[in-house]
Amino acid sequence: MTFSPAPEPTPHSGPPGTATPADLAERWSLTLGTPYEGGSCSFTARARRADGTPAVLKISEPHREAAGEATALRLWNGHHAARLYENDGFALLIERCEPGTHLTDLETGATLLRELWITPPPGTGLEALADVTAEWADLVETRMTEHQPDFDPGLVALGTKLLRELPATATRDVLLHGDFNPGNVLAAHREPWLAIDPKPMTGDPAYDPWPLIEQTEAHTLADRFTIAAATLGENPERLKAWALARTVESALWCVSEDDLDDAADEMDTARELADLL
Repeated sequence: MTFSPAPEPTPHSGPPGTATPADLAERWSLTLGTPYEGGSCSFTARARRADGTPAVLKISEPHREAAGEATALRLWNGHHAARLYENDGFALLIERCEPGTHLTDLETGATLLRELWITPPPGTGLEALADVTAEWADLVETRMTEHQPDFDPGLVALGTKLLRELPATATRDVLLHGDFNPGNVLAAHREPWLAIDPKPMTGDPAYDPWPLIEQTEAHTLADRFTIAAATLGENPERLKAWALARTVESALWCVSEDDLDDAADEMDTARELADLL
């Protein structure tokens, strides 16, 4: 599936990521409203454009995962995702989703995710999933050596192996959302649900569903994989394998942040996933 991307918004000529909310409000003719609460890596506030259109001003701390957000939103061009109105580096003006309640239904989320998996055009500049997960695999091994957590080495080795090998056996590459959890799918008026906050890459679609599967808990974990796979048209075993790979990586990241309780929880989940494979 392909969409016609929206025209590239004209970026500001100054250094990207340096504009303040006041700067952007003046440049983009915005009336700023109250900020949203929460969010650890960005400032977000309600805004209104000169024509009265409600919007959201988002200014992210410059970081790798946010670098492709504007590109993904432009490629989706409002199809099942919030529209991009303006961008300046890590500062974005996007469509406001109202009422903005979070998704709770697995099948609804999976249906929307499948629509987001468009064929990326050449030259997007987005990172390839295979490159990212190969780097993660190296980091898992490094963190195991440096921190020596009391984890099952066989389970960690399996997760590391999957991080390296799964991308090579993918049958197609798509535009990945990268962080498709229920909090990043909001109720809206233009469409029933719109995706926000992508951390996009290009690669195997089976990578994407795990946060949605993990965080919608109306069914057993095994049943959630069955429902997601049927809705997405993906192999359930491949979804489980990616979930295991991502969970092992997350556990070792938690270790590197000295968050040992969450790391142990992640490894418990990884064991549960391995038992399902």
